[in-house]
Amino acid sequence: MGQKSSLVIIGNEILSGRTQDKNTAWIGEKMAAHGVPLAEVRVVPDIEDKVIEAVNAFRQEYDYVFTTGGIGPTHDDITSSCVAKAFDLPFGRHEEAYQVLLEYYGPEELTDARATMADMPEGASLIPNPVSGAPGFRVENVFVMAGVPRIMQAMLENVVADIRPGETIKSNTISCNLQESIMAEGLGEVQKQYDNVDIGSYPSFRGGILNVSVVLRSVDEAVLKTATQDVLDLVGDRGGEVLSEVFQVPLD
Repeated sequence: MGQKSSLVIIGNEILSGRTQDKNTAWIGEKMAAHGVPLAEVRVVPDIEDKVIEAVNAFRQEYDYVFTTGGIGPTHDDITSSCVAKAFDLPFGRHEEAYQVLLEYYGPEELTDARATMADMPEGASLIPNPVSGAPGFRVENVFVMAGVPRIMQAMLENVVADIRPGETIKSNTISCNLQESIMAEGLGEVQKQYDNVDIGSYPSFRGGILNVSVVLRSVDEAVLKTATQDVLDLVGDRGGEVLSEVFQVPLD
């Protein structure tokens, strides 16, 4: 369904559970609204080969790749050099990025460690960071951003401005009083009829009773309507009752 994006989350602290990932949901919602939904997310440790492998795999498969984490001033911040190696580019001091840091910190506060945040792949274009100064960067379809949510969110605003919007994805949601197992086979048959509609089922409890919500997503409103009606018919055929409906594309 049109353009797709992906996310590589980099950092041992995420894998250890010491730091909770708060960026995936934010990026996912932002890109879905932009018509370029997240299609895959991978969490990798601070290991060079793992980062390079993930970046190369995603940049070849998806239209856009975002990375979060690993661009600070410490020894384990290896994302920038890994991206350079993924693209087989020289790595070193980015003069424009260095000037940004110099202006932000001032000559006395710009330590050697902080200055390493200006080391980037040759030819990278900067992603502004209005929160803490140190910029991210872009190489082709890969956007390298900070892992701190507040900083990443500010960077993402600038990133989205550089990404061509895709078609808006609309969704219809049907909640019914049937168990997922009763709906599963029928939903599979409906899905086979519509290649350009994503259908997901999500079980939940209401008043101690197991129910299911079916979410249909597509950029094609006409097809979404037809598929939604098929699911409504399926609920009725299975002896179920619709508990609630949330339709971005009404059937009338």
